[in-house]
Amino acid sequence: MQREAEVTRKTSETEVHVKLNIDGSGIAKTDTRIGFFDHMLTLFARHALMDIEVVSDGDLFVDTHHTIEDTGIVIGQAISKALGGKESIVRYGTAFVPMDEALVMVSMDLSSRPYLHFEVEFPGQKAGDMDTEMIEEFFRAVSVHGGITLHIKLIHGKNNHHIAEAIFKAFGQALRKACERDDRITGVLSTKGAL
Repeated sequence: MQREAEVTRKTSETEVHVKLNIDGSGIAKTDTRIGFFDHMLTLFARHALMDIEVVSDGDLFVDTHHTIEDTGIVIGQAISKALGGKESIVRYGTAFVPMDEALVMVSMDLSSRPYLHFEVEFPGQKAGDMDTEMIEEFFRAVSVHGGITLHIKLIHGKNNHHIAEAIFKAFGQALRKACERDDRITGVLSTKGAL
């Protein structure tokens, strides 16, 4: 059974198209017109071992907010759609990822109960052409629309690029673990019988 999804969202501010294969090999094709964001999405896909295509056309003449947040919304929707009823998945995933001086922990539960705890302070306002404050907004959108309980914590770090890279890599690693199938799990991993 292929765990794939394709989602498009169009508003007066953005048009975002995402194609996602959870059981891929980590191939990313991204075009958000925000170079640093494309770089982060590519890292996420590679570490999640998911194939992802992202095309975002937004009102960048305003700023990057709408494009990044709406891309998060659609990626979250695609993850949720591709997982379907979440039968036989491990459900939980945690990863600690170092990137030079930075160390980040990401822990998640594919619970259908969205929640984001984001404990990261960036030393600067920009990483490349991306506002660092938008990283929290991106993951909030993914969490809410993917139904993910998500905790992201910076253990230590002082370089914006390194911190952001560690976050996206750790998110990919944790998501890959949470999406893994275990044949011993009948239905979903919950005593309630549903997620």
